[in-house]
Amino acid sequence: MKKVLLVVIALVICAGAYAQIETPVKWSYAAKKVNDKEAIVFFKATIQTGWHIYSLDVKDGGPIKTSFEFVPSKLYAPVGKTTEPTPVTKFEKAFNMNVSYFEKEVVFQQKISLKSAKATNVTGKLTYMTCNDKKCLPPEDVDFNIPLGK
Repeated sequence: MKKVLLVVIALVICAGAYAQIETPVKWSYAAKKVNDKEAIVFFKATIQTGWHIYSLDVKDGGPIKTSFEFVPSKLYAPVGKTTEPTPVTKFEKAFNMNVSYFEKEVVFQQKISLKSAKATNVTGKLTYMTCNDKKCLPPEDVDFNIPLGK
């Protein structure tokens, strides 16, 4: 009876190891003060080989585009749109359309207007979707809190 119980426990542990959540994208952040009135925040996605995330500009009917939402503040405000490098654009059967995406790594940038010397952090949420040649993972929201430095 003890042997059966040990085998069942071992199987449960092994099954749990295979059921781990996939996280093929890791995010990191940085900020650079340009002067007392302006800063630039950087969002870097490091993407596992074989996976990709989508551009800021994706047509309707396609995958979920990468987007950035900033918490409204009296201390700072985003200026203009978030920028990105030139993405790869290819036809994807899953969406039956051309889509633009990034592989390996990408750095998005956002200009920030500093309305007060008390502005120390920029906060918000980014949303992205990642796919490989076999599947797509559900869109993910990631909260960010980026120190502005001095």
